[in-house]
Order: sequence, then C-alpha cells, then structure tokens
Amino acid sequence: MDIQEVLQWTDEQVFAKTGKHLDSLQKAILEGTWQHQKYGEIAENYNCSYDHVKKQAWKLWKLLSDILEEDIKQSNFRSLFEGLSFYNNITNSCGNIVNNNVNLGGENLQISEIAQAQNPDLKKDKPHYYNNNNSNINQLKKYSDLTEAPEVLSFYDRTSELSTLKQWILEEQMRLITIYGLSEIGKSAIAVQLIKEIQQEFDIIIWRSLSQKPLLLELKTNLIQCLSQTEDSPLPTVLDYFRSYRCLIILDDLQSIFSSGQLAGQYLPNYEDYGLFFKQIATSCYPSCLILLSWEKPREIDILEGKNSCIRTLHLQGLGEEGKAILKEKELLDEEQWLELINLYQGHPIALKLIAHTIDNLFNGYVSKFLNSKTVFLGDLEFLFQSHWQRLSVVEKQIIIKMANQSEGIEIEPIILELKLSLDEIINGIQSLQRRGLVEKEKEANHSKFFLDPLFKIYMSKK
Repeated sequence: MDIQEVLQWTDEQVFAKTGKHLDSLQKAILEGTWQHQKYGEIAENYNCSYDHVKKQAWKLWKLLSDILEEDIKQSNFRSLFEGLSFYNNITNSCGNIVNNNVNLGGENLQISEIAQAQNPDLKKDKPHYYNNNNSNINQLKKYSDLTEAPEVLSFYDRTSELSTLKQWILEEQMRLITIYGLSEIGKSAIAVQLIKEIQQEFDIIIWRSLSQKPLLLELKTNLIQCLSQTEDSPLPTVLDYFRSYRCLIILDDLQSIFSSGQLAGQYLPNYEDYGLFFKQIATSCYPSCLILLSWEKPREIDILEGKNSCIRTLHLQGLGEEGKAILKEKELLDEEQWLELINLYQGHPIALKLIAHTIDNLFNGYVSKFLNSKTVFLGDLEFLFQSHWQRLSVVEKQIIIKMANQSEGIEIEPIILELKLSLDEIINGIQSLQRRGLVEKEKEANHSKFFLDPLFKIYMSKK
C-alpha cells in the first residue's frame, strides 16, 4: 500500500463516517507523516503556521482513531497502514476487510494485530495500544491517586487560564506544562479544578508533592508502584507508562528541590537528574502530560521552550474582577470601590482574604474607610514574601532593592552603572527574577523596561 492508496482508503473511511472528504491540509498531513516529516516541515510545505498544522493533525488523528477504534497518531500511522497492506494482499483470496477488521478464516484481526504481524517489535514498544486481545485500553479501569493534592475549599473564577490549559493539553497535546507564580497565588487550586474538568480524558492521574525533597529515583519508584496497579506485569519505567497509557502527573512544590541563595531554577546537589527527566518528557513522543507547580521555573524550561516544542508555561497572576467573590464572602460594603482594593493587592487571593478580614474587623466592613487611611496592610503575607526574599541570590537582592526605590520601571544600562555590576550579572539576575515571577518586562518603542511586582514592592518598603 503506497501513499496514494492510503489517501484513497482513508478518504473513503472518513467520508463514510462524516459525509465529508479529506481536505487538502488533511491530505498534506497524511502524506507528510508517511514521508516521516515533522509538523514544521509540513507547515512550511503547505505555507501555513506550525500551530495550525498541529491543531488540525490532532483533530485528524482523533477522527481516524474513532473510525478505526485504535490510537492513531503521527508516530504510528505509517506502521499501522503498512501492516494493513501486508494482510491486504492475503484478503484477496482468503477473506475480506470489514470496517477496521480483517476476516481470515472466520477470525477477526484488528489493524493493530495486523501491524504486529508485519512488525512484531511494535508490541514491545507499545504494549497496550498495540495489544488487542482483551485490549487493556478498552478494559482499563481508570486510576487516580490524589492523596497528596490539597483540599480546595474555594475556587475563584479562572476561566481564561483554565481555557488556555485545556487547549494546551487536550487540543495541542503538550507534554510538559509549568505553572509558576507567587506563593498562595492559586497554582494548586487551578490544577485541582483542571483535573475535575478533564479527568475523563486520562487513564491515570497522580498528584505528588516534592515538599519532602524526594530524590528522583525515590519519586520514580513511588510513581511506578502506583502505576503498576494498572498492570498484571509492571512496566520497567515511568516513561513506558507515559507511552502506554494517557497519564496526567502533577508535581507540586517544585521549588523545594531548587537551591536558595542561587539564581532561580538551580537544583540542589544530587537533584540535577530532575532536569534530565523533564527534558526526556519534553522530547519524547507519548499521549501523556506532566504538570509542574512551582514558585519559579526550572532553568532548562527556558531553553527547551519554543513555538515548535511540546512545552508551555503559565505565569499565574492575581485575580481581576473575580476577586470580588472574596470580598462578597465577607459582606464588605462600598462595592463600587472593591475593584480599587483588588488592584491595590494585585488580586492575590490570600492578600484579599486577609485584608477583607481586617476591614470587617477594624473598619466595620467599610472599604472606603480603609482606603482613606492610605495604609497597605500585609499581615501574614509578610511571612510569605520573606520566604521568597530568602531564596534570592545576592545579585537579585541588589536589583530588587534598586527597583523597589524606583517609581517607574528601570532599564538595564542604568542598573549596570549604578550597581557596579557586570552586564552578565545584570542579565542573569533579571532573567532569574522573571523566572520567579517577581519582575515583568514591558516594551516601550525600541527599548524595554522592567517592573517589580507591586505587592512585593510594598513588602520591600516595609523591610
């Protein structure tokens, strides 16, 4: 079976299922995949964007998977159809193809089994997607272990962020996602809500906290112990499970395995292999996803991240108008000034809860009276920000102090002169602060300015 036969046969199956023939881009995706081209090459040949090709390819593989009752994707498309070609020659005299089954002497074999006969190594590499005798994929009981996930009593509207995460995972099939931001900003809460909304799309879901600093070998052993509950014969590695099932793994408190007093995202001694593990996940081909929750981004994420990669990063920031729900819970007054209060505290959920309690307790619920006092109260937030401050390197602290004393954003060149630091130190320091979510960049004409997180700036003014 050559590519033209594949296109004709596939077009017939798609038309029978949907009433529509393959369009030109779908044909280009199939032809390019048959020729072992990557999505970037297909996009360039078709003169369209990589993201568009990837999105349309995901829809096409899903459609073919539904039609053939197999997990069809870019990595196995050609192998499956070459296997079909092998048996197609026999069916002329011995049987007929019925839907996606080949009938040989009264025994039905699915395409996956045909592919195995043509290439027995397929079963070794893909132990479940290619095993259709009492297929594990069809009979798998979904498994989840969320014992280490936090209990979320209140979740405030994060519609936009949730929509983005679901698109990355379900439509674009990202393999590694980092959600980072200030402590208590809501990273774990949004991950818990995300699980509720997409759990039916996964075979296995596991949540693990790294707060106790497990070595990578310990973590992998623990994960395999959980994952093996889906197996009569356990698979040897975590990546084998990632390839064989659709897994969603969440690793919380990633910052626990990073060094304090160093630039952001540098691993503690003996924890450097986590970086290699994340790189393996980001560059392997499988239907699973790993989500990292952290105060700061791993350094290798910046290197691996890119338009054509399977990595995405979400910098989770404060609530906007959604923060009004917190103030409503406390039945605060002066609703017309709620948004001013939210903006003052950058929509940080814990900050809003603390100040709402203070306003209710000391100002009888009047937001206007608190705002008129011209006081910015941090309360227990000072302890949270102290934890962030202690993690900073010496250079980062110098830059932060300088930025905290500025009414506007700063540029790189003046910092070099005023702090007497080298260009390398300044660039590394600012990029590190960006990975921590403490500094944001804004472009202005032909230059950029950098701004310190306003809430952290308030904390610095009180030090």
